[in-house]
Amino acid sequence: MKTILITGGATGLGNELAKLYVQNGDQVILLGRNEERLNKAQEELGTSCIATVSADLTNYQELTQKMDNLLSFHSVDVLVNNAGMGHFGPLTSYTKEMIDEVIDTNVKGTIYLTQALLPHLQTREQASILTIISTAGLRGKKNESVYVASKFALRGFVESLKVECEHTSVSCTAAYMGGMDTPFWDNSDHIADKSRLKHPSEVASIIFNQRMTKEDIMM
Repeated sequence: MKTILITGGATGLGNELAKLYVQNGDQVILLGRNEERLNKAQEELGTSCIATVSADLTNYQELTQKMDNLLSFHSVDVLVNNAGMGHFGPLTSYTKEMIDEVIDTNVKGTIYLTQALLPHLQTREQASILTIISTAGLRGKKNESVYVASKFALRGFVESLKVECEHTSVSCTAAYMGGMDTPFWDNSDHIADKSRLKHPSEVASIIFNQRMTKEDIMM
């Protein structure tokens, strides 16, 4: 039995992954910003969801303190960096706040959490870090310049972390998946027809079934 910490685990892909880990006999810890959604997800997952953490990934001090507290009660074997957000449109339409929100959440938040957990993960006999990046980390896309920039940054982060952790007990991989029909798009009209998007459970199954290969997952 392993313990998996999943960011953005209350809804969408993160929640579908949590369900699969629980079905596999593992324990999960969910991290997110919305405490009400976290509590609902924990109730649905049952006793295999051993903890939830309500935290803002962009708040370095808060996040590190909450991870220190969490690790005093629980061990973590797998970190799934899934949480992310996006603003879309022509570059000239972005405000500074919109740019900061995308970069701070997708890039800095992932780096902050990984840094906070890495020393602990390296004490485990076998541990892994899986970062959900999306195909936006592979090529440019119209009206997604800032979002794509954040995903390219994550790609570089994971590639570097692979080398850094090469001779440790921690393996690092990334999943490059396309758009899904999740709450991610609730406040955006960037996708006109969400029916053409994959259901998160379908994507979660692909990721889960390939999670042990130690190779990046392409979809």
